[in-house]
Amino acid sequence: MPIRFVIFDMDNVLYDYDHPYRLNVLADMTGKPAEEIDHIVFKGPEEYAAEAGTPHTAAEYLSQYQRLLGHPISRETWVKIRRDMMTEWPDMLSHVEAIKQNHEVALLTNNGMMLKDALYEVAPALEPIFGDRGHASAEFGTRKPDPNIYLTVCEKYGFQPEESLFVDDRLDNVEGAREAGLTAYQFTTEPAFASYIRTLGLINEQVPAN
Repeated sequence: MPIRFVIFDMDNVLYDYDHPYRLNVLADMTGKPAEEIDHIVFKGPEEYAAEAGTPHTAAEYLSQYQRLLGHPISRETWVKIRRDMMTEWPDMLSHVEAIKQNHEVALLTNNGMMLKDALYEVAPALEPIFGDRGHASAEFGTRKPDPNIYLTVCEKYGFQPEESLFVDDRLDNVEGAREAGLTAYQFTTEPAFASYIRTLGLINEQVPAN
């Protein structure tokens, strides 16, 4: 069945994701070791649960974040740090725009409701591409690689798994999508992805004029 719908991950697919930068900024802010912050704030059960929908709001997420960090942090500061740790990959964004000419696209990132609330503040280049189809996993009450999240996104936009492609840098997320019946691609480099989408016929090749 031809691919009609393509779901993209965000971090390390469309944007560079510099997690050490964030840890160092938070370490300077709090006076705590970066490794401790990483373990407590980002690798603990709370962040995992947040990506699966608990806390249910951005305000509740930020409150939990401050508690785990042990230091006050405003929404403005949270957004600035998240934005500054990301760098868009223009070639990948161009590929998404090219795919969008003849296919439907959506974004699905494992993140809590704070990121959903601030998505286009931290990644403004994505708004004209995805619009209201930019999603954080927390919206769906589960997270990648749960096969149900891919099925839910496909159903939301009226596509069968068999006509949908999922793109992510993490193998476990790719395997979850395959288990759900989607075609799935593990992103490594832009040139490899460009070759892959041409092989699938997802973009129109430009023929030079005579």
